[in-house]
Amino acid sequence: MILPGLSRPVGTIWCIGRNYAEHAKELGSEVPSSPIVFLKPASSLLLDGGVLRLPADSRRVDHEVELVVAAGLSLMMAVGVDFTARDLQEADKKKGLPWTSAKGRPGFAAVGNFTPLTLPSELELSVDGVVRQRGSTKDMIFSVEKLIEHLDRTYGLSEGDLIFTGTPAGVAPVAPGERVEASINGGESRLRLTVAA
Repeated sequence: MILPGLSRPVGTIWCIGRNYAEHAKELGSEVPSSPIVFLKPASSLLLDGGVLRLPADSRRVDHEVELVVAAGLSLMMAVGVDFTARDLQEADKKKGLPWTSAKGRPGFAAVGNFTPLTLPSELELSVDGVVRQRGSTKDMIFSVEKLIEHLDRTYGLSEGDLIFTGTPAGVAPVAPGERVEASINGGESRLRLTVAA
């Protein structure tokens, strides 16, 4: 799949957990000393105007607005929403299992249009017109540069890979019928979704 604003198909979808101290605090988690990395499948991608269908086996799906960076010779950015089945994630954590079941469902990696990367950037997410998340990439624990360096050194980055760089505080559940809107810098990149059962 080639996303709007990009010239290459999407490769690996890399995601970073707990990259904002206030978000780690709201989840009752420790602030990490090195990046927490997990993956999402390509089948989890959802584009602007799409419909997020909530999984039947989860009672709580949270929104997490993020800066998404596309790796390549010239870095591109988009607003993204990392959706998380929080109840499934908590159950898997207790068992010491990976987060794939909670993070990799269809539509759980939503992305808007891509534009040239500018830093710092301001993120915002609203549900039915009410702002729930607002944050700045200035507050990242690990900067975009450090994340790219870490991922490339440890795993090897390829052009077309996407990096979900973590979410600021304010994550909350979504419900059927709600409209989710997210943006970077007031609209450089924008994402509008509808939630369905």
